[in-house]
Amino acid sequence: MVSMSNDAIIRAIGDSISVKQKILEDEGLLNSIHDIADECIAAYRQGNRVLLAGNGGSAADAQHIAAEFVGRYAFDRTGLPAIAFTTDTSMLTAIANDYGFDQIFRRQLEANGSKDDVFIGISTSGNSANVVAALQRARELDIITVGLTGQGGGEMQSLCDYCLQVPSTSTPRIQESHIMLGHIICDLVEETLFGGQDNR
Repeated sequence: MVSMSNDAIIRAIGDSISVKQKILEDEGLLNSIHDIADECIAAYRQGNRVLLAGNGGSAADAQHIAAEFVGRYAFDRTGLPAIAFTTDTSMLTAIANDYGFDQIFRRQLEANGSKDDVFIGISTSGNSANVVAALQRARELDIITVGLTGQGGGEMQSLCDYCLQVPSTSTPRIQESHIMLGHIICDLVEETLFGGQDNR
């Protein structure tokens, strides 16, 4: 067995903590998290849905967050309707083949989205063309637009009602914070709609 220094491990953990500490100290960002949870709560109370999309690791995050809503986050309760536009390979390949990869989320949003739904687009750069296209269409359809991005927000910043910009340019550190933010939103929504059933 090759002996390895723990320096790289310690540095990675420290960097992740540092980014999250910056989030913790950003009152505006914290307020936006709460506002997004409120939008999701309002959507669910009106019979609407949460829709999500992203590429690569962000696709996994979209599916993860959708699963927390539909299944459960911290305790048993009624499932909440959420769709990740990243899971149906027949849908994705058909739309990409016929209309182009940039349209894979926009087309699904047109088919499944309704006024006052919440669409959460996830992109570490904020510039993913297919997420940007979906956000543009969501605004036309009066769907609440939320972005999870990295520092600066990219093109998505101007297209989102709420844009949570993780204060980092490192893709791994941004992704680690995105799933934390998704978990917090799920927690706030679940506790507000089903509070008193907490078995954590």
